[in-house]
Amino acid sequence: MASHSPSINKLIDEFNKLPGIGPKTSEKFVFYLLSQPKSELNKLGQAVEHLKDKIVVCSSCQNFAESDPCLICRDSSRDQRAICLVAESPDILALEKTGEYRGTYHVLGGLINAVEGIGPQDLKIKELINRINKDGIREVIIALNPTIEGESTTLYLTKLLKKTKVRLTKLAQGLPTGSAIEYADEITLSNALKGRQPL
Repeated sequence: MASHSPSINKLIDEFNKLPGIGPKTSEKFVFYLLSQPKSELNKLGQAVEHLKDKIVVCSSCQNFAESDPCLICRDSSRDQRAICLVAESPDILALEKTGEYRGTYHVLGGLINAVEGIGPQDLKIKELINRINKDGIREVIIALNPTIEGESTTLYLTKLLKKTKVRLTKLAQGLPTGSAIEYADEITLSNALKGRQPL
């Protein structure tokens, strides 16, 4: 059976580690890169190499940014007493595209998932509670994916945050069950934000 050279196989294996990327796609990436001039490969390599040097985690919202605090957290025109709670950083970009929300965000860094051994202690919940207590937060909008993991996390957070005086809401229905916020269209997300429900 024919095989690629060790160098090609090594890069295919590295691409295979990316979420949602299978062997066929990895192979396409590698052969695309082989067809590019070395200058383009150098630019790609430098961008990847500098990623960890340039990007930090915002100490307030836990989002990836080039500054701490991030641009959203330090924007005085935004409602600093409202937090939209999301699972991962790409969800922020999806919600920002709607132009509907003018508060701040908080990235949990995942969802409770017993099968994968992810519990509340693995998420940025302690940081969220600290922000609520320190910053006088008046509303937390729970904007988690309508999946089993998202609903489990919402239930846990609702019980936990009911002890605070903060107003709890969640995105309105309209997001199909099992879908991901980062892939929802702007109109669906905009309607979900407008019609958010109390918890």
